[in-house]
Amino acid sequence: MQNANSNDLIRHMSYSNLAAQFSEQMSIAAIPIIAVIVLHVSAEQSATLQAINTLPFLLLSIPAGILADRYRRKQLMIKTELIRAVALLMLFLLIYSENLRIYELAILSFAIATGTVFYSVATPALVASVVEREHLIAANRKLEISRSVAFTAGPSLGGILAGWASGTFAFIAAFLLSITSIFYLYNLPNEKPREPSGRNLIKEMLDGMHFILHNKYLRPVVATAFFFNTSWYLFLSVFAYYAINELNFSAPYVGIALGFFGAGMIVGALFYPYISDRTVFGRQILLGPACALFSSLLMASTLLTHNNVIVFIAFFFFGFGPIIWTISTTTLRQVITPTGLIARVSSFILTVTFGARPLGAAIGAGLSATLGVRGCMIASAIGFTIQAAIIIFSHPARLTSISSIHSLEEESTN
Repeated sequence: MQNANSNDLIRHMSYSNLAAQFSEQMSIAAIPIIAVIVLHVSAEQSATLQAINTLPFLLLSIPAGILADRYRRKQLMIKTELIRAVALLMLFLLIYSENLRIYELAILSFAIATGTVFYSVATPALVASVVEREHLIAANRKLEISRSVAFTAGPSLGGILAGWASGTFAFIAAFLLSITSIFYLYNLPNEKPREPSGRNLIKEMLDGMHFILHNKYLRPVVATAFFFNTSWYLFLSVFAYYAINELNFSAPYVGIALGFFGAGMIVGALFYPYISDRTVFGRQILLGPACALFSSLLMASTLLTHNNVIVFIAFFFFGFGPIIWTISTTTLRQVITPTGLIARVSSFILTVTFGARPLGAAIGAGLSATLGVRGCMIASAIGFTIQAAIIIFSHPARLTSISSIHSLEEESTN
């Protein structure tokens, strides 16, 4: 493992990550578009499909962590990425033969998301095990660059390809990208056999929950994240249907709109040093929920204006603000959480945020059946209002600087 050139290792990992993330983002964009333009699903069916597509994040994140803890990550990632590749190939064949049905799309979407969960959970551990310590920063930086590129270009390309030949190009392209990811994973060195760590992930999650519930700084942060993710996936569950049927978007424009979300993430990450130098820490935390609320109100306004340009602006700020939130709240969590509890706190937070995804989509399915897609848009804006209100009146919003956080370490344990 250590004889391999570090630059080659980092390059192979970043190429594998870029291909896998690109495949994922293309699929995320293409699946709801195909459901609407090929299968002509209702808003309720579109939201239900989104709920099924997000279930693996809730159901499989902890099992994926256990397996990644006990078995060789490289082999685990290759096998689960192969599951995704096979599912994508089956989607291509079903669409090409004009035999695709909604239940088949749901099952294959679940399989595709399963590959995403295992790849995402195992990647950080694999990087740490095959890359030398002094090169970890460079490796993680390249992985984040790959992720940002995929989030920006993947949905746009997926949307554009979904509009051609009933979406067949989108899924064959995503399949080839998954195979490419497997190729670069295969060329990584094998990990040394490892003994199971013996970690009890359920106990870790409960310990993390106890710490968060009794901490006045993390409690509102987690509550805000829960309402944000619930509202975001409620919105996403009907967005493709709404954009195509109400705003007369073509499939490529749906993908481009999703690409603006990735562009906002990149701009937010690049501008964070500038923002942090000129903004007190509490306002940095507020910026994410405020941008999300602003974007949701912009989207709600399209119910009256049908102004398509507003959609692109909204998606940009949906990406810009939350990336500032992620950076600032991660810093807050790392500073006030005792070192021995960080993994447990992170485990609980991931479970809460992942659990909000299918919940939001399920709410979208229920509301679209009773109040229609317009009711979903309004409900989403209400949810974003709640997440903004939670953090505005919280202790984290009143923090003045990062240096002031250090004094909270002892206070947070009281």
